Amino acid sequence: MTAADATSQVTPEGSASGSSFYAAMRILPREQREAMFQIYSFCRQVDDIADSDGPRPDRLKALDQWRRDIDALYAGHPPQHLHDYVSSVKRFGLRRDDFIAIIDGMEMDVPADIRAPDARTLDLYCDRVASAVGRLSVRVFGLGEDDGILLAHHLGRALQLTNILRDIDEDAGLGRLYLPREDLNAAGVMSNDPLVVASDPRLPRVCEGILKQARDHFAKSNDIMARNSRRVVRAPKIMSEYYHAILEKLVERGFALPRKPVKLSKAAKIFILIRYAFI
Repeated sequence: MTAADATSQVTPEGSASGSSFYAAMRILPREQREAMFQIYSFCRQVDDIADSDGPRPDRLKALDQWRRDIDALYAGHPPQHLHDYVSSVKRFGLRRDDFIAIIDGMEMDVPADIRAPDARTLDLYCDRVASAVGRLSVRVFGLGEDDGILLAHHLGRALQLTNILRDIDEDAGLGRLYLPREDLNAAGVMSNDPLVVASDPRLPRVCEGILKQARDHFAKSNDIMARNSRRVVRAPKIMSEYYHAILEKLVERGFALPRKPVKLSKAAKIFILIRYAFI
């Protein structure tokens, strides 16, 4: 339920491979599965624009073209590459504002790379690139309006905050730093240089606040899923379990140097899939 997860090998034909998203979505009925692949294909394409090394003005123009394309889709004359979206938008009541929010979130990294945003800006970023994807997704899954919006809010933020903790070194290599300014300053880290922060011995303390928030959002999303039918929460539950397992592996590894990349083994993914998709 995050745009970051959507970057995992989504093809123009609407398939995907090698990702928690792919495993979770494959269990859905055909119409739901196709709608989810459309949503994540959209996320992949706008994310690729934001993350490209092209000139920033060109990337801004490309994202603005996507806004016009989404507006055309909802005005009843979609561009060719969005023709297949029409039936999903109508069938599941997908909202234009959520597609636009995702574009807005991707754009936050384009005029200048995000570096040590304040907590409010970071939460807005998480809402746009993760919870907005969740708001589209829960409509496809069939959750009720109130619990669907709540689940998108909490699970989207849980997944995105986990991404931030997992990708500190990768993001630093791209010139980006998503750790909030308040947590950096509280730990005595005044720099907003991504590489400087990534090598600072006080980094583990900086990560404590994000870790606490992520765990809180996971707990609240679990409460929401527990009171809903297993049928409608199977896919988000699998995503949640994948990412929660990654979060705990990050805690086990620690955030001090040296930091080895963290990922789930194939066996762990299969266990989660069988447990929540079939049992």
